[in-house]
Amino acid sequence: MRQLTLGTTGITVPQNAFGALPIQRRTVDDAVRILRRAYEGGMTYFDTARAYSDSETKLGIAFEGIRDKLFIATKTAGKTGDAVRADLETSLRELRTDYIDLYQLHMVGQCYKPGDGTGVYEALVEAKEAGKIRHFGVTAHKIGVAFECVESGLYETMQFPFSYLSDERDFELARLCAEKNMGFIAMKSLAGGLISRSDVAMAFLEDFPNVLPIWGIQKDSELEEFLSYMENTPVLTDEMREYIEAEKKELSGDFCRGCGYCMPTCPMGITINQCARMSLMLRRAPSDAWLNDHWQAEMKKIETCINCHQCTAHGPYELDTPELLRKNYEDYKRVLAGEVSVK
Repeated sequence: MRQLTLGTTGITVPQNAFGALPIQRRTVDDAVRILRRAYEGGMTYFDTARAYSDSETKLGIAFEGIRDKLFIATKTAGKTGDAVRADLETSLRELRTDYIDLYQLHMVGQCYKPGDGTGVYEALVEAKEAGKIRHFGVTAHKIGVAFECVESGLYETMQFPFSYLSDERDFELARLCAEKNMGFIAMKSLAGGLISRSDVAMAFLEDFPNVLPIWGIQKDSELEEFLSYMENTPVLTDEMREYIEAEKKELSGDFCRGCGYCMPTCPMGITINQCARMSLMLRRAPSDAWLNDHWQAEMKKIETCINCHQCTAHGPYELDTPELLRKNYEDYKRVLAGEVSVK
């Protein structure tokens, strides 16, 4: 397994890291067991966020007593200096630590700079000088904002969606980070569940030695799969390259990545992050789980869509989400009627 260093931070870890968003769905005991197993298996970088409900709490319990043997990254969605400070104090308490290795501004909509009136950047510098954080960076979903943050030279790391389904602009962002010696952290390296072959997802990174993937891990079986790559790291083969090209053709154009950032805005309660990509999920996973009574009821909610476009405004990928929902619903009804066959 390749080791990499995140830019100028000095954080050196295997190119195989743990994304702790999904463990909020597990019990405390299960989450702690999974986290400890990940560490024992060789993972030393763990990414969480203040927004991930009790994820920080679970990391704090799991790693108490071995804090200095691993790296913890967390995030704040604070948009003022005071909000950043308050989130940081909460994170330190929940993580049971007196410092955070990498503190990130979560899903930024702008490049926060010194003197911009928000106090956000100043709060980061203050926290670093006080030893509460050792390094700071940003996470972004909009490519223009991401490039501005990288070009600014103000941050030490960039976290951005990145997988073999990314486009050339995303690849350019990763290369720019390498040129500027800025750490690059890849979220959604399985494209929100659309990528089903983790070996190909891992092997793809062979061409990007500066990119650290944080795999969203929830199940023991998922963890063991990624831990197996510590000793037997997949190598990109001709078969894999052909597979990637076929995948990119199938998933070209607009599709929902499943991030869910648009969801709280839906006044009709539509589960957008699943319903807007239902056609893909039906064809890329066993369909029975998506055709049960629960998901039939969830998909039927699309009929109530009032085209308010709040989801479009809040979603980071500038998708016409209501139109995506309608297309997925029409396809779903055809599948239910037996007019279209799926897995």
